[in-house]
Amino acid sequence: MDKQMDRRTFISYLGTGAAALAVASAGLGTLEGKASAASKTADHLFGYGTNRVSGHFDPIEPSKADMLLLPQGYRYDVVAAYGDIINEKGEAFGQGCDYNAFLPINGSSTRGLLATNHEYTNIFLTGPIKDGTMTQKQVNDSLAYQGMSVIEVYRDKDGVWKLDKSSKYARRINGFTKFELTGPAKGSAAVGGKTTVQGTFANCSGGVTLWNTVLSCEENFSELAEAAGLPLTHYGWVVEIDPFDGAYLRKHTALGRFNHENTAMGLASDGRIVVYMGDDKKDACIYKFVSKGKYDPSRGRANSLLLEDGTLYVANLKSGSWIAMTIDALKKVLDNKSFKAPSGVKSTREELLKLFQTQADVVTNCHEAALILGGTPTDRPEDIEISPFDNTVFICHTNNDSHGNIHGHITRIFEKDNNLSEISFDFEIFAAGGRQSGFSSPDNLTFDGNGNLWVVTDISSSSMNKGVYTSFMNNGLFVIPTSGPSKAQALQFASGPVECELTGPFFTPDEMTLFLSIQHPGENTTDLSKPTSLWPHRPGDKIPREAVVAISGFKLG
Repeated sequence: MDKQMDRRTFISYLGTGAAALAVASAGLGTLEGKASAASKTADHLFGYGTNRVSGHFDPIEPSKADMLLLPQGYRYDVVAAYGDIINEKGEAFGQGCDYNAFLPINGSSTRGLLATNHEYTNIFLTGPIKDGTMTQKQVNDSLAYQGMSVIEVYRDKDGVWKLDKSSKYARRINGFTKFELTGPAKGSAAVGGKTTVQGTFANCSGGVTLWNTVLSCEENFSELAEAAGLPLTHYGWVVEIDPFDGAYLRKHTALGRFNHENTAMGLASDGRIVVYMGDDKKDACIYKFVSKGKYDPSRGRANSLLLEDGTLYVANLKSGSWIAMTIDALKKVLDNKSFKAPSGVKSTREELLKLFQTQADVVTNCHEAALILGGTPTDRPEDIEISPFDNTVFICHTNNDSHGNIHGHITRIFEKDNNLSEISFDFEIFAAGGRQSGFSSPDNLTFDGNGNLWVVTDISSSSMNKGVYTSFMNNGLFVIPTSGPSKAQALQFASGPVECELTGPFFTPDEMTLFLSIQHPGENTTDLSKPTSLWPHRPGDKIPREAVVAISGFKLG
């Protein structure tokens, strides 16, 4: 991170984006710096529906404090914390809060539904787990407190964000909720012939569809599924919910089964839906799904059918190509008697021929199929986002200490002809974690209205403030410009409490509020009487509580 960069300089490079173009077109002169309509970024700014600047701030320094620290002029409200009652039925906000999606009510940026993922549970719910085996109560509590929450939130006349417990929409979706399967694995032998399954859990990140439903991703599902005696193949899918309709619950098998981090949805040049996805584990692959049919805005939620039929691809970074993951392609590889299983695939050729019989088998055993077909193993591909300005695709590779990638990096993919459905691409390492950049282990991403990338980090609690991670201190939130003279330079906007991970950044449409999850503060606690964190330091609390906060203080350009 450039320690010499100050507020004046930061406003200067923000001035090369949408705000500067807006000022110039309004005849109000120019901001500091130059706005060049000839630049690649400026070419793509026109037509994008915002003139806002959401980044005027004085960068903060790293911290080890048990606080959520923000720049001067910014504040936060705790909107919902683990255990808070969210509705008149008495349901409680889950644990392990992660991804957030704000869905406006009647177009409002001050009242809407907030869909939040709950990734996992910990000692502050279940108590210590003896000998690594959960009791039935611990299993049931974990199933109940993972999944998702839908809550209604609003900003009151004093500018404070609050939870509306009287909402008719507020509800929990968890490990006991019934879901309908769609796509090639529905009713197949790969999922035990089932068309419906019990529950969703291990919900990490997600995405919002073009028809305003929410996609939620099941990530590290194996441990709880095994403890609960549930079939593993019923989990590891992309889930779709409609925050405004509690009866709408789908798992889309055409998008593949693996340790999903998130989804990023865009449109191909011909109108087909494209969904990018990462598999969050070491030596795992990057995927995209391209629908067979085309998006029709007039059809609304019926466009969800597009997620049931299409082609799933895996990325080969060496050749710059997307490989179609079809049963025919897989059988062609396995039919070769000289086939040797690639690293990461332990089964023999005979075992694989028996495993892969149909397309349902391909999507259900996605990781193995991807490696067999030539997908490139990468360093924990987590959040993926599509730039709203130029259709380039940003991917957080959090880290992979097995290969010496200690601090991770952010990859940027350039699809051929700027078309998301193309099967050829180029890429660059947009930003690398480490001392030189001031951040380590990038995780979730979001863009602001100027095309700046907001990045949260995920240094593991066991490594935080130790060894080569010492200088980064607690996990944080950073802003990284994607163009201009300060391209790829990180500025720290927030520092989280002790042993937490910041997750799920999501702006309201007017960019005056940023929702952010504070996940697992005090994660290293082993003695409940001596928690290592007490954030958010609410009166009467004797344990830390994971929470979603609403950050205010953003000013328009």
